[in-house]
Amino acid sequence: MRWLVAVVGRPRDAALAAAIHDYEARAARYWPLEVREVKGERSAAMPPAEVRTREGERLSGAVKGSCVVACDEGGRQFTSAAFATWLQRAREAGRDVAFVIGGAHGLEPSFVSGAQHRMALAPWTLPHELARLVLAEQLYRAGTIVRGEPYHK
Repeated sequence: MRWLVAVVGRPRDAALAAAIHDYEARAARYWPLEVREVKGERSAAMPPAEVRTREGERLSGAVKGSCVVACDEGGRQFTSAAFATWLQRAREAGRDVAFVIGGAHGLEPSFVSGAQHRMALAPWTLPHELARLVLAEQLYRAGTIVRGEPYHK
């Protein structure tokens, strides 16, 4: 069993990339974590729907065989403690879980509707790079909650 984070593209801002990688490394001390970055589409020459479709195909290939959690603003909202409990139960079920974050134009609607779960990282829309940071920090926080460590106060 492992957690998979599938995202479109790499963070462009160096400081944001450093923060993302720091929290992903912290989270990996608590959970078996793998990150898969898929190529983003250049959207200047094509409509957003086509961008989402192409990126969605790549994301689907990256998470094949996993229980998919689409990170989507319309999804279920968790408190940090409830998310930790959900992760612990998923770990006990023994199935790989893939958290999927779309690119600048979001996730393909058919990808979202085909996911086993939808989860909101915030009640508002986040840039995809910031969504990745929020998810990484919450995975780390959940690990500390499960182990009873003092990070979550």
